[in-house]
Amino acid sequence: MSFSALLHSVSYSGSWGQAHLSLEDFIDKAADLGYEGVMLMAKRPHLSLLDYGPKERAQLRQHLERRKLRDLCIAGYNNFSGDIEHGEVPQREIQVYYISELARLVHDLGGTLVRIFTAYENPAAGYTAQWNLVVGALKECAQRAREFGVTIGVQNHHDIGAGYESQYDLIQAVCEPNCKALFDAWAPALHGEDIAAAARKLAPVTAHTTIAAYQKRPRYHLDAAVVNYTPLTPYVQAVPIDEGFIDYRKFLGALRAGGFHGSVAYEMCSPLLGGGSMENLDRYAARFLEFFHDFRSRSESVAAD
Repeated sequence: MSFSALLHSVSYSGSWGQAHLSLEDFIDKAADLGYEGVMLMAKRPHLSLLDYGPKERAQLRQHLERRKLRDLCIAGYNNFSGDIEHGEVPQREIQVYYISELARLVHDLGGTLVRIFTAYENPAAGYTAQWNLVVGALKECAQRAREFGVTIGVQNHHDIGAGYESQYDLIQAVCEPNCKALFDAWAPALHGEDIAAAARKLAPVTAHTTIAAYQKRPRYHLDAAVVNYTPLTPYVQAVPIDEGFIDYRKFLGALRAGGFHGSVAYEMCSPLLGGGSMENLDRYAARFLEFFHDFRSRSESVAAD
């Protein structure tokens, strides 16, 4: 993959009550908008392993090639700490098998990248035990994906490895050449970190990043006893790319300066300001492409100088 723009199908999945498209119609939408690739949600209502056998995969690959969507990432959904309180259930084996089959799936579709998660912290085990579980599972996933020429990309989403230093440590601990970070800006931005410093550190081990823009909305709890409000964790509201609090020009610039040459996906994975109509979804997706093309052209001009 090159420094190209992908659209994540979760954006048009209807998962938050918004307008939705079938997988085939989403592919047409991404191509018509001008995206160079797609990130496909590996669960229903889109690209479920249960629904896509050899015939369906061949047809889908032909559709992607016909629409000239040359870059592809499959977005897996896993949680390695899920149900660890019931040790008789081989959850690690189940999830490693699922991810291994996603590697086969993306290979069959002509791609080379599978996005996965780590684990939510589970009170049934200590942090070190869960860290070791994640490292071991990621190592096995990467080794099995190597058969298909596929990279396992670890997104900084779930609790384990959410901090950027921890994500870097995690990739180093797995120590497999086809296990990379899928480092996103929104997590360190919400953590209050310097996103440029974080991007420079993660750039050498990052294969892909996913972008979404947000504004913070303050929340309060009324304490009637003192006739006042107690501040709560702010609500995060999705907004168009150039209206959020995250400086994505700074973030992408730091990634590029650090040696990143992967793909960039745009996603709408929460309720949007302005509502969930198809028109609003398309407006957000088009605004991102304008931003991305402007950033890329400016970056290439600087590089040429």
